[in-house]
Amino acid sequence: MKRAFEIVFCDDHLVVINKIAKVLVQPSPKKEKITLTYLLQKEIGRKVFPCHRLDRETTGLIIYAKNSSIQEEIMYEFKKGEIKKAYSAFAKGSLAKKKGVLEGYIIDREGKYFKEKPKLAKTFYRVEKELAGFSLLKLEPQTGRTNQLRIQLAKIGHPILGERKYAFGRDFKVNFRRLALHAYFLSFFHPISKKRINLRIDLASDMQDFLKKWSPTRAKTRGFP
Repeated sequence: MKRAFEIVFCDDHLVVINKIAKVLVQPSPKKEKITLTYLLQKEIGRKVFPCHRLDRETTGLIIYAKNSSIQEEIMYEFKKGEIKKAYSAFAKGSLAKKKGVLEGYIIDREGKYFKEKPKLAKTFYRVEKELAGFSLLKLEPQTGRTNQLRIQLAKIGHPILGERKYAFGRDFKVNFRRLALHAYFLSFFHPISKKRINLRIDLASDMQDFLKKWSPTRAKTRGFP
């Protein structure tokens, strides 16, 4: 069985891991026992506290604290907008504007059910590659709304490949076996040293393999740094 994570950063206060797909961070209402948090605690032999979440199918970087006070400090950084995040995604089709901002009020399905009010969401994006039927995007969310990237891309007609919550399977000409979303970059202030920590990882292996299936002659690469 493939390991659910790899440790990218670890000290006396924090652990940052690279999560694989299909693993929950915390138990859902179904009360699953095997979660990312459980597996990490088992490996390092101590209790850990997730500072944010990724969807079950999303891969990439996630921060854990080694005590509740550190968790609160990191979560406060998120609240103040001091933590920078970046994602890679495969999105349906070809976007007319190759660089821009997605901004507007959104609400996820659960929010609608509980009659919450829509909240302002903002994301910077740019197209890094265009292929037949989909595009590789870089996404930099400036707010942290639930399912923000998924909702915003679906709203403009370019849902993330593998999306089944805000799009239908029949909407896609190109299929990916999971939600094609990967958290590849995190930047935050260490709660003790106060130094900024920058972490970057490669694209998830299944997304890399998917890209390799497409001939370079069929892909148009844009010259972004």
